[in-house]
Amino acid sequence: MGRWRYFTQDALTGEVLHPALPLSDVEFGNELNGPGSFSATLVPRWAAANASVLQPAKALIYAEADGYLRWGGLIWSCEPEDGEFRLEAAGWSSYLTKRHDTHGELGGRGPYVFQDPCVIIRAIWAYAQEQPDGDLDVVVDATTSSAKAGTPAEPWHSYWYETPVLGELMDDLVSEDGAPQYTNLSSFQANGSILRRLALGYPRLGTRRTDISFSTGVNIVEAPAVTYSGDDFANTVIGTGSGEGTATRYAVDPHRDGRLRMETVLALPDVNGTDVLGRRATAERRRLQVLGDVQSITIRDHPNAPISSWQIGDDVRVTVNNQWVSWSGWSRITADSYRPEHPDQAVLTLRRADSFHYGSPED
Repeated sequence: MGRWRYFTQDALTGEVLHPALPLSDVEFGNELNGPGSFSATLVPRWAAANASVLQPAKALIYAEADGYLRWGGLIWSCEPEDGEFRLEAAGWSSYLTKRHDTHGELGGRGPYVFQDPCVIIRAIWAYAQEQPDGDLDVVVDATTSSAKAGTPAEPWHSYWYETPVLGELMDDLVSEDGAPQYTNLSSFQANGSILRRLALGYPRLGTRRTDISFSTGVNIVEAPAVTYSGDDFANTVIGTGSGEGTATRYAVDPHRDGRLRMETVLALPDVNGTDVLGRRATAERRRLQVLGDVQSITIRDHPNAPISSWQIGDDVRVTVNNQWVSWSGWSRITADSYRPEHPDQAVLTLRRADSFHYGSPED
């Protein structure tokens, strides 16, 4: 990345409050199912003289590099810290942590029975942004899902007298296995305006990437620690599919490998065929028999994976070789972090790639 610019904007009017803030110690990034964060410092004297362009609950802040908008969000705090003026911000979804359903059922949109959580998430944002001075102009993706929220016995409700926090309602909808996932994004549009976006993904956000990879000695700056944990290991997978009670589809895939028998359950309620369930259980067992997990890596810009060539949620092949271990596996990017003082590097937070199936339920 080349030249960086940080600017603020009025949250309601869109007016640019300051076109180029003199920030230092900048660090920012996005995350899976969360708002992401932004932090920086200012010279206290400058901050005191320009307090109006940094007001929490009023100012939005953006990070731009060479005409490409890398991050955007709301300023939440500005305060002196150890002789510096510290600024903290968070992405668009953080706004919902300060909003409540004051009318009930999202202004009459609910309750919901067997409803797509994506529909409810859009309803939450629509309700929040239709209130006076509540329009942050966030656009929610039109993604749909086969997940369901609410049943005839227990409909999805939002009662005004419980003063529900809209952010908690949204996060509850994405917390279950098989639920949609989100992240926050910002970008310039063709007319120069800024798109503030909640990106929704289903059946997951991101995809398995075979066009990029991370390896020590190539684009990983320092060999990271590889954690080996028995909690993540299994050599027997118990698969359950569609149906209820004794009619539940069921398959067990054990493998004797010289270790203690360690079992885990793979619940696939959309799978109707026992043969398909068996194949999925076998694939999961093979995955879980591979020990090792890398939780964070620092990578440099490289043709194998140019900076920002990934998206939050992507699975990428990670290879670590050092004097202690030789490990390779799929890891999912759950957050990224950038420090413009190191423009050709990024820190990625990873977790062991889940057993996400990239086909239809019956594959």
